[in-house]
Amino acid sequence: MKFFIDTADVAEIKDLAATGMVDGVTTNPSLVAKTGRNFLEAIAEICDLVEGPVSAEVTATDFDTMLTEGRKLAKIATNIAVKVPLTWDGLKTCKALSDDGIMVNVTLCFSPSQALLAAKAGATFISPFVGRLDDIATEGMDLIAEIRQIYDNYEALSTEILVASVRHPRHVVESAKMGADVATLPPNVLRALANHPLTDKGLDAFLKDWAKTGQSIL
Repeated sequence: MKFFIDTADVAEIKDLAATGMVDGVTTNPSLVAKTGRNFLEAIAEICDLVEGPVSAEVTATDFDTMLTEGRKLAKIATNIAVKVPLTWDGLKTCKALSDDGIMVNVTLCFSPSQALLAAKAGATFISPFVGRLDDIATEGMDLIAEIRQIYDNYEALSTEILVASVRHPRHVVESAKMGADVATLPPNVLRALANHPLTDKGLDAFLKDWAKTGQSIL
């Protein structure tokens, strides 16, 4: 499974990229707004930090303007994935951009039928929002399983499942078990994947035993 980082914070991206765990980045206008930076400049810097796809979202809602914005965003760097909403105009934009060889991330997916439409429109990535489904008492992970089943039925569909709105490590583990291609994680969730109380307890015991020896490796 590939890990994308869901942030526009350059310092966070630099820190996590050093671990070798970052395969790409997803952003949206809200995340960029939190940084207080110029949108296009921030996206360009992020593209320089990672080799993998960097999702940059259009802000228009009509086809003509979305397409114009998408083409402008795609010119920032070769690893830009233009992010469009799962609306009819978004799907039309996806088709036009993908026909031009531009990566497209179709976002705000909440049903398997939407995911099928995005794949047929040529989406590089489909972003189902599992956490937001959980928020309304619907099992978000069921959506991932349904999309995986549908996509696996048809060899012609090459769209990757990019699990979004990830809230905790279990979302990541369950997505990986189902065969999702990508999970985009807030920095705190990526870090939490390494945490376990028994690891901490074991390390503490080892260090105490080592201290008793009075030795030093250096």
